[in-house]
Amino acid sequence: MTFAATVVTLYPEMFPGPLGVSLAGRALGEGRWSLQAVNIRDFATDRHRSVDDTPAGGGAGMVLRADVVAAALDGVADGRPILAMTPRGRPLTQARVRELAAGPGAIILCGRFEGFDERLFDARRIEEISIGDYILSGGEIGALVLLDACVRLLPGVMGAASSGVEESFESGLLEYPHYTRPQMWEGRRIPEVLRSGDHAKVAAWRKARAEADTRLRRPDLWERHGGARVGSPSGARHEEDDA
Repeated sequence: MTFAATVVTLYPEMFPGPLGVSLAGRALGEGRWSLQAVNIRDFATDRHRSVDDTPAGGGAGMVLRADVVAAALDGVADGRPILAMTPRGRPLTQARVRELAAGPGAIILCGRFEGFDERLFDARRIEEISIGDYILSGGEIGALVLLDACVRLLPGVMGAASSGVEESFESGLLEYPHYTRPQMWEGRRIPEVLRSGDHAKVAAWRKARAEADTRLRRPDLWERHGGARVGSPSGARHEEDDA
C-alpha cells in the first residue's frame, strides 16, 4: 500500500517543495508515497474564479467559501482522512503521525485569509490539526510539516529502522543528547560513560538524560509522561557530563 497524499490548496506550486529532496524526495521518486496538489480555485463557479468573500457580520479580511472548498474536497474524497491545517485544531502529536503513516494517506486542506466558512466543518467530516500556537500565512507550511513527519516513518524511507524509534516524542520524552568525534573539543569531553563500551550503562545514562532534559525543558511533556508523579529523574547532572 502506497501512502497517498493529496493537498488541497490555493498554491499548488508550493508542492512538493522541500518534500522533493532528501529522504522524502528520494522516497517520492521511488514510489514509496505519492503526492497530488489540487487547486481550490479550479472549483470556483464564476468567471472571476472567486474562492472567498467578506465575513458575515463584518470585519477585516476574507473568508474561504464553503461551497467552493467543499467541491474541491468532494472531488478528491476517497475514504482517506481529511485534515485541515488550522490554529483551531488539535496539536499534532507523534502518536497521530504514526497513525496516519500506517494508513492509506491523507487529504490535507490548507487555509488562507481569515480561514474557512464554519459550515464546511458542519457539513463534512474534517479533522482540524495545528502544528503550534502561532499564526502562519496559510496552511501549506503546516501541510509540509505533517507530510514530512509521516513520510519518514514509511517502510524503507529511513536507512535504519531503529532511527525512528529513539527520537524525541516517540517515548513521550525528549531525545537524549548526542556526541561524536573529536573526543575533546574546546575543553569539553564526550561523557565517559559513552566511551565505556558498557551498553547497559549507556542505555541507563541515555534514559536518565532524556528524563532530566524533558523535566527541565518541557515540563508539560514530563507531566503527561507521568514523571511528575514519580519524582525527579535519577541520573546525570550536566556539569558532570561535560567534565
